[in-house]
Parts: sequence; structure tokens; C-alpha cells
Amino acid sequence: MNSIEDSVKRVQEKIGNACARAGRNPSGVRLIAVTKTVDQERIQKAVSCGIKDFGENYVQEAKKKIEELPRGLTWHMIGYIQTNKIKFIPKLFHYIHSADRWEVLERLDQYEKPLKVLFEMNISGESSKHGTTEEGLKKILEKIHTLKYIKPVGLMTMAPYTEKSEGVRNIFRTLREILSRVNREFNLDMNELSMGMSSDFEVAIEEGATMVRIGTALFGERQ
Repeated sequence: MNSIEDSVKRVQEKIGNACARAGRNPSGVRLIAVTKTVDQERIQKAVSCGIKDFGENYVQEAKKKIEELPRGLTWHMIGYIQTNKIKFIPKLFHYIHSADRWEVLERLDQYEKPLKVLFEMNISGESSKHGTTEEGLKKILEKIHTLKYIKPVGLMTMAPYTEKSEGVRNIFRTLREILSRVNREFNLDMNELSMGMSSDFEVAIEEGATMVRIGTALFGERQ
């Protein structure tokens, strides 16, 4: 096996173990390989290992990869959405994890391409992180029905980096609780929780993650 094959197997085993501890079926957790700065050759190796979902942070970098890699893959926009790049997003991505502003959603809807959207929440309150608050999310959801092509499917968050992942369990639990509250309040059926990265995805799965965004644990430290 090459190192990426080893890494994929190791991550999948950890996902399975975390699901077992939580009494969940591993099929309910989608592994999204984060490919920021990862070249096409290494992405292709991940594809050959069965990975079908890939997350990109930057539109321009993603555009080149998506055009050159095989069709049939599912691409997730997980980075901050710059308004001057919005026009490229509907053609490139199937999911958006980083919606946190009404004006972005409104402009995306104008391209008349169905998009599955997760709303990014800043649970930790860190100024260095993007995302909205629960009140900000509610203001968006009050008028989300006016958009024709945007399908709200869930929430996303990034926990603070920590060497002890148990310390961020409450971040993930809070996101799950917010999802439950807004689903009830707005009569929605969003069910995706995009939370957990290489350092903390096992705890995130125990708290209900349906999507984990894994980069370093699959491809190694970025240069």
C-alpha cells in the first residue's frame, strides 16, 4: 500500500470505531477529503481508494482540479465565499458548507442551479473564524423560502484546534442542539452536521457529525 491508501484505511477504521461507540451506522458519516494545496496525482490516488467527496477552500484552485479530474465526484465548497467568486460556484460545486450571509445566498440563487447549502456557525466565538450566530442563522431562515434554488440541508462549524479533542466536544454538541432547535422552529428537515477535522473528527462523530472534513490525516501536513 502507498501512504494515502494506508491513511484512508486508518481514517475509515477510526470512523467505524467512533460510530460503534455512538451506536451509529458508519454509512451515516460522509468522509470529505480536503484537498487544499493537494495535487491532482494524490487526489487521484484517493479516488482509487474509493473516496468520492472532496472539499476545496478556494474557487480558483478548485476550478482547475475539477476540470481535470474524473467526472462523477462530489465537490464541496468549504472555504469562505468571496463575493467576486460567487459566479463560479454553482458550476463547480454540489454542496456549500460555508454560507453565513444572506447576500451570498441571494446571489447564488440568481444562477438558477440547485445547490445544497450548509450554514457555517461560529460556535466558539473566535474572531479569526467565519460563521454566523444562532440569531443570525434564524434571520436567514426566516426568508430562506424565498430562494428557489437553494436547498438548506444542515450546519457546519470549525472547533478551535486542540491536542485534546475531548475539550471541543461541547462545540459539536452545541451545533447539534442548534440544528434541532431551528428545524423545529422553522419546520425544516435539515439533517447534515459538517463538523470534525483531522484532530477531532472522532469526537464530532460521537456527537452526531454526518460529514467530516479530513485533510492532514489523509494527505499529511501541508507544505
